[in-house]
Amino acid sequence: MDTFTGERPIRLGTRRSALAQAQSGHVAAALEKVAGHPVELVPIVSEGDTNRASLSEIGGQGIFATRLREALVAGECDILVHSLKDLPTAIPDGLMIAATPVREDARDVVLTRDGTPLHDLRRGSTVGTGSPRRIAQVNRRAPHAAVVDIRGNVDSRLARVADGELDAVILAAAGLSRLGSDTTLRREELGLAEWPTAPGQGSLAVETTTNAPSELLAALAALDDEQTRLAITVERAILEGLDAGCEAPMAAHAVVDGASVRVRTVVYSPDGGRRIGLDVTDDLNGEYIRRNGSGNGADAADGADPMQAARLFGLTVARRLLEQGAAGLVSREPSS
Repeated sequence: MDTFTGERPIRLGTRRSALAQAQSGHVAAALEKVAGHPVELVPIVSEGDTNRASLSEIGGQGIFATRLREALVAGECDILVHSLKDLPTAIPDGLMIAATPVREDARDVVLTRDGTPLHDLRRGSTVGTGSPRRIAQVNRRAPHAAVVDIRGNVDSRLARVADGELDAVILAAAGLSRLGSDTTLRREELGLAEWPTAPGQGSLAVETTTNAPSELLAALAALDDEQTRLAITVERAILEGLDAGCEAPMAAHAVVDGASVRVRTVVYSPDGGRRIGLDVTDDLNGEYIRRNGSGNGADAADGADPMQAARLFGLTVARRLLEQGAAGLVSREPSS
């Protein structure tokens, strides 16, 4: 978009799924308020929407983002809205994450017909999920259950439980909230201390080009939440440091409290039989980085801006995970 003025609306590129359109609609409404300019949704079909194979087979890296980014670079839209947990850690040249709005509930939710907790499901019960991380966690929490690798939108997954085809499904709480899903199924919220979720889960990323008009960048900056950006920067730096794909069986959830940030992270073997975890806190002034880092990374913590310190903290945590054997649990797949 050459200018932020004129009659043409700001074009927001989004996947066609109901969830993607719902979360994009929330961002569009907020952007219209701060920009004083209309925003229209531009539906874009990604490979992740047309390829119905398991994510573990086709790979999760960028499958939902690549086509959208092509459309952005080609000028078919002005901004994109992504589910941050699906976004590779490497941002292509010429693009930038211009805003991370306030994070929604980052927890996972188990949905069943009768409210039976996951760990109490009867032997042989079927639990639907297509996430390698959730599969590993189910195998730990409910080893007597049978995991069914599923794809599909939220409503179709809920229907498979309501119809008796599955005994339970695991979904992100944020997605259910953004869709306003109305279901008679019973919910079990899984606590983040024992069931940490994917880096960036519950967060959205608003992406645009680095040469976008200054007025647009300023409007997007007004949507950015600093605590959310700090937390997801730590989480995604751990993923980056592990050199694993965003569909790796690992979890990381960070919480910012004033000038400190605490992160709980776990790397699982695919079958859930092994795990390596850390629960650490840093003051973002580099104390943890200096104690556990090395070389320029540790030195760079001194005087670093909070986002740089958050990234260094995450990279340092990843290095500690690797030292404890995490490399043997995840396939090394560059996050690009």
